[in-house]
Amino acid sequence: MKRFIRSVSTGVAVTLMLSAAASAETLRWASAGDSLTFDPHSQNHGMTHAVAHQLYNPLVYLDMDSAMQPGLATEWGILDSDPNVWEFKLRQGVTFHNGAPFTAEDVVFSFQRAQHANSDMRTLISSIAEVTAVDNYTVHMRTNGPNPLLPNNLTNLFIMNKAWAEANNVTTPQDYSAGEENYAVRNVNGTGPFRLVSRDPDVRTEMVRNEDYWGRDMFPMGITRIVHTPIQSAATRAAALLSGEIDFLQDVPVQDITRLNNAANIRVATGPENRTIFFGMDQGRDELRTSNVKGANPFADKRVRQAMNMAINRQAIQQVVMRGQSTPAGMIAPSFVNGYTTELDTVPATNVQQARALLAEAGYPNGFQVTLTCTNDRYTNDEALCQAVTGMLGQIGIAVRLDARANSIHFAELQQGVLDFYLLGWSVPTLDSHYVFDFLVETKTENTGAWNFTGFSNAEFDRLSRSLPTQTDLNARNDAIARAWEIMQDEVVYLPVHHQVLNWAMRTNINFDVQSQNQPMLKYLSYN
Repeated sequence: MKRFIRSVSTGVAVTLMLSAAASAETLRWASAGDSLTFDPHSQNHGMTHAVAHQLYNPLVYLDMDSAMQPGLATEWGILDSDPNVWEFKLRQGVTFHNGAPFTAEDVVFSFQRAQHANSDMRTLISSIAEVTAVDNYTVHMRTNGPNPLLPNNLTNLFIMNKAWAEANNVTTPQDYSAGEENYAVRNVNGTGPFRLVSRDPDVRTEMVRNEDYWGRDMFPMGITRIVHTPIQSAATRAAALLSGEIDFLQDVPVQDITRLNNAANIRVATGPENRTIFFGMDQGRDELRTSNVKGANPFADKRVRQAMNMAINRQAIQQVVMRGQSTPAGMIAPSFVNGYTTELDTVPATNVQQARALLAEAGYPNGFQVTLTCTNDRYTNDEALCQAVTGMLGQIGIAVRLDARANSIHFAELQQGVLDFYLLGWSVPTLDSHYVFDFLVETKTENTGAWNFTGFSNAEFDRLSRSLPTQTDLNARNDAIARAWEIMQDEVVYLPVHHQVLNWAMRTNINFDVQSQNQPMLKYLSYN
């Protein structure tokens, strides 16, 4: 069996333990939005995962450098005797927050739960045919054909306690889009570094350090208590840090970076974010819901999508809206994702006259009306970005009505498939293009295209994308990825805008740098 063993050295562990004992304190953490739910298999959503990583553990995870690390699994590899089976050796001596021992049964249960139709995580593990417990600390996952990248899909797949889920009637995930609420939405029994104390969605979440955490001696774990507060207003977030009301700020307003950096006792950490911002268009319906065009769907015509693509001035957005804190994008994947090329990421030249001509050629010389739906608390300057694009599309005759709202409302409606034109951001935690193809572009079925609300469907694209999980010839796999991107770009399935630059601001006594996934692993945080 091929295995990869990772561990923290004893010497480092002792140093970290002493540091933690000397500097433990409360961290007051603020971000623009909140977790959508604490049910760990309901939503594949960045901020939801960011909070969940404090309370739950997956088998493997991406650390602060986005390197894969052992979580509840200590070793993993493909069986030499059967290339369709992955074996995971589980960490022993781990307990859930209620004291129950962690075993292979919990892993089997969690994966079966995450495969339920209500789960937004099921697409990530659609290649798994069967999960079995070999013994208390060994799990086998049989896939539909060899899947060399399976662990890459598991970094946000959290493990629940089977007995707790059964006792609280949460053996199936919350149906988020239907507005369902179950016990796991506000209650947690994980194995994570922090325990949940209280939860008031969109207001306040309090957690305390889990003194029985399996990694208590491996990580700094300098925080004894976390108070997380979502603050939608950018100005209020910055003011809260400047006034000392909070200690650590995610979603730093770009207009306040210089002011925060110049303030006493505050520093801003900056780095590239694994997230691309783009617009989706429902091109599959016969008629849009919010347009004045009846009996036809303007987005169904590629020339309309091309016209919109060249009407967006990405450089102006970077300079004015983002104040330099973005990189204009031509594709929905940042540079560290397998399949990225600078050629694909080339931004189309802005050309209003040519865009108008394309619209006229498509039969819309006077443009049309449509509603653009955006978040105002999820992505950096999201509402301002949408306002800018509304104006740019107006220059070619497309009259956009902007509807900006909280991300909890936006994502619920998006997943109901009722939005014509919408803003979305996408990160690629697997660092492979298949994650983009599978969720955003493949034809929507029970197990694929979970976030494809465009109605786009292409048989060649589906064939290429669906070959990737089991393709073991690296060159052939990369060729398939390149061809899939070519189709996606040629069809203008989405309108990429930019790759975000990540900024976290904090008190200068905090040792913590940005993580490109924008998922702060607070067990790594220490104090001077």
